[in-house]
Amino acid sequence: MNEVASNLPNALSLAVAPEYLLFGGAGLISLLAFAGLILAPALSAYGRAWEKAAATVLSLFVLAALIVIGVAVGVAIVYYWNDITDWFGG
Repeated sequence: MNEVASNLPNALSLAVAPEYLLFGGAGLISLLAFAGLILAPALSAYGRAWEKAAATVLSLFVLAALIVIGVAVGVAIVYYWNDITDWFGG
């Protein structure tokens, strides 16, 4: 039993790169912000079930638009990285 207990920390430590943890944390924070700042007010503004369902669907469209904008900005930064670093004297 002691051998199993002594190997437990090694078995639980996964080889996860720090970037994945940071991106996962940022994604979780973004989803929580979406739920708290966009979805919750949209749902609380309506009383009927079909109105809440419609507000949820429209809020998901807003989420999709935000994701598309974020990906587009990220791709533009990666594509023009050399030009961006030249602007700042890099």
